[in-house]
Amino acid sequence: MNTTPLTPNTPSLSVIVITKNEAARLPTCLTSVSFADELIVVDAGSTDGTADLARQMGARVIETHDWPGFGPQKQRALAAATGTWVLSLDADEWLDSELAAAIRSVVASEGHCDAANGPPGLAGYAVGRMSAFCGQWMRAGSWYPDLGVRLFRRGRARFSDDQVHERLLLDGPSGRLPGLLLHNSITSLHDGLDKMNRYTTGRAADQRGRGRRGGLTAAIGHGLWAFIRSYWLRQGFRDGRLGFVLAMLDAQASCNRYLKLWLDGQPQPHDLPPPRRR
Repeated sequence: MNTTPLTPNTPSLSVIVITKNEAARLPTCLTSVSFADELIVVDAGSTDGTADLARQMGARVIETHDWPGFGPQKQRALAAATGTWVLSLDADEWLDSELAAAIRSVVASEGHCDAANGPPGLAGYAVGRMSAFCGQWMRAGSWYPDLGVRLFRRGRARFSDDQVHERLLLDGPSGRLPGLLLHNSITSLHDGLDKMNRYTTGRAADQRGRGRRGGLTAAIGHGLWAFIRSYWLRQGFRDGRLGFVLAMLDAQASCNRYLKLWLDGQPQPHDLPPPRRR
């Protein structure tokens, strides 16, 4: 981890965002963190003007033309940050007023404290996230409160190498901030199915790299468990009909991930022996 000593001129707060074709949603994200000392956007070859828009809003833009996965791309953004504190956001997320005030309070009270040489303290802070699904805020189920560390001291955290569902690996204890991170996640069922297909492919690749194996039994079992956990144990039924739909998508995603683990590595027809005539 980076433990480069900080100077008195070091920005107090850096915000890092990774993007690809996010011109429609990025302004809301960056506007909500206009109080930050440094905005860093790492853009993966957008064709909709995202990079230019980010520059116009005061961000330092780093353009890349490959896609190593969410974890490595976010680590690129973190490596470019210079602030004492770093806030990691996705382009479809923004802070509510309570969370913005809490972050400003942390940065102001702990100021330019050197993460490596200063007085001991929390390495980061978790925040709760509320996501919208097909035009409705989801207040239960698998999507809420969706706690995760987003604000952390530079030099005391790094991102995992996962292609999807990357993890922030924190070096030290964390606290929790009040307020919510708002997330414009899935705007339509088509959007949800497309995202599910991409994410399950990446997740299956991550698990395959760790030696995990899939199968029909595993796919059915994990799919059923995902539905039970989302709809019943985490009370997704409180979100009404869309709570049921989201639990079904959770089940389908889990099932598909294990099917891909099983079937994506199967031999192709040209690798098989000729079929026997009946």
